[in-house]
Amino acid sequence: MQQKTQAETGAGSRTRGYFAIGAERISKQLNVGNMVRSAHAFGASFVFTVGADYSAHEARSDTSKATLHVPLYQWETADDMVLPKGCRLVGVELIEDAVDLPSFRHPLQAAYILGPERGELSPDILARCDYVVKIPTAFCINVAMAGAIIMYDRVRSLGRFAPRPVAEGGPVSALPGHIHGAPKKRR
Repeated sequence: MQQKTQAETGAGSRTRGYFAIGAERISKQLNVGNMVRSAHAFGASFVFTVGADYSAHEARSDTSKATLHVPLYQWETADDMVLPKGCRLVGVELIEDAVDLPSFRHPLQAAYILGPERGELSPDILARCDYVVKIPTAFCINVAMAGAIIMYDRVRSLGRFAPRPVAEGGPVSALPGHIHGAPKKRR
């Protein structure tokens, strides 16, 4: 089965805005590699780490060679992290005050940050977050899987897809065409 590129499927153009995904103090290269590969597949604008180094050679899980296609930023501390103007930092953490992911409206410009495998986001990172969301699970899941769930939810929420049918199964109707507004006249 031949894989299609984002350009062929239109996956990269299905959502508005941009997003990035990263992890703080992550220690398992395999998890970072899986997250970076998923970020490439979902159309992330960049990936990042805070307090962790990523080596694609050590990870051996990034079969798409994502860092050749998606910029990778590696910051030492939360204070070193520089996000684009207007970009909202969204922490992903199982804390009481976090918003359940299915009830969260994703910002148009967002960077999502996940905590380490055996720990949680640091107080410095949490202080920088505009929002904190949680995946409604009974306990923590693998960080790379959590990242993929966040990215899927973003694409599903902000993307342009045919509506889900009322009954089980696939779409019963095609995606409606885009409706253009009337021309705007400038004075």
